[in-house]
Amino acid sequence: MQDLEIYVRDLDPARLTIWLEANFDQLLVPLTPFGNKPGLYKGEGRYGDHLVRISVYAEAFGKRFSSVVLEGKELPWTTDLDCARSAWRTLETEIRCSQGEWQEGDPVQEEKWWRLDSRGEQLVVWN
Repeated sequence: MQDLEIYVRDLDPARLTIWLEANFDQLLVPLTPFGNKPGLYKGEGRYGDHLVRISVYAEAFGKRFSSVVLEGKELPWTTDLDCARSAWRTLETEIRCSQGEWQEGDPVQEEKWWRLDSRGEQLVVWN
């Protein structure tokens, strides 16, 4: 199971849907509020012969960033950075993602994240 996660600044749900539809063979279940948890949206897509679970956590990292998590046996991208690059081209807003080296238990304060925006791609400390 592959698991990719990106963080989108000031997420526009309509643009996110356009990006998902462009990159998956089919958007089976559009993003809809999930249960009674405010800010949690779930959906499903198909890529090749595989189901992809889509989760969006609004305001996941401060008030401005939403987490977009894609889980499936096969995805259009192999890394968080590849996914972030694709999202940035469509969403035209700042995208952040892990550089892939963080492990559970590592200190977060010095962790570097990829930031993709109009200035390019840079490794930055989140705050």
